[in-house]
Amino acid sequence: MKRSNPLKPGSTLGVCAPSARFDIEKLNTGIQVLEKNGFKVKIPSPIFEKKRYLAGDDLQRATVVNHLFSDPDIDGIICARGGFGAMRILPFLDWEVIKKNPKPFIGFSDNTAILLSIINKTGNMVIHGPNVVSFASDQKETIDSFVKALLDPVDKIDIFNPQIIKQGKCDGILMGGNIATISHLIGTKFQPEFKNAVLLLEDIGEPAYKIDRMLTQMKMAGMFEKIKGVITGSFENCENNEYIEEILIEIFDELNIPVLSGLDAGHGQINLSLRMGVKIGMDTSLQRINWG
Repeated sequence: MKRSNPLKPGSTLGVCAPSARFDIEKLNTGIQVLEKNGFKVKIPSPIFEKKRYLAGDDLQRATVVNHLFSDPDIDGIICARGGFGAMRILPFLDWEVIKKNPKPFIGFSDNTAILLSIINKTGNMVIHGPNVVSFASDQKETIDSFVKALLDPVDKIDIFNPQIIKQGKCDGILMGGNIATISHLIGTKFQPEFKNAVLLLEDIGEPAYKIDRMLTQMKMAGMFEKIKGVITGSFENCENNEYIEEILIEIFDELNIPVLSGLDAGHGQINLSLRMGVKIGMDTSLQRINWG
């Protein structure tokens, strides 16, 4: 996997909008947060276009991403928001340009589709972290983690109040993200390959039976056969979330891999920035993941 170099204070972040239309006031607040933390921000004018619930048509949204990767003045790329639409632009992304210009690409939720496709198609590292509009309401821990991930990446994260669903330790490539988004890539040419992965899973607004259905489909599609471990983030506003632990046991028990819950990543109050596409170690007894 190719890692981009850490950024420096004053580095320029380009904003793309691969998914849904966004609240301009929240976007402006998020930009102010980025600038307050020492980043320059470039806002391409096409991201303000609208088509139904999308931030412009598919080719236009993809073209912004391609241009930001090819632009030598852009040091990193952050998504405006999630919602829906990222998977629609995957066929229009220039994977050769992205591969030749490794730079941090940051997003989560619907943008899981792009994060995983970058890892699988280019070998470049990405960052599972906040979108610009989420900075309008993000807690200090989220913002601090974002800044550190770009300027001075951490080598470990301790998980407080975890649930150890299956004990053990493992090494693997951190991959994953939003369950609903991953499940909708099944059967497409962008279905992610999770061989040797430590799989991150999170979601929002999905009742437990839908979490069960999506994970069962992924399992039946063979996506979990060669994974090394599982770590879950938040399951925000998920009805009957008391069933989640039992579902995870049933899905992953026969694989005999460590499964740990409680990482502050995803749609919860804290969304830590995680470097994905690179090797991590996970040890349930230490309640920790570490990069190495």
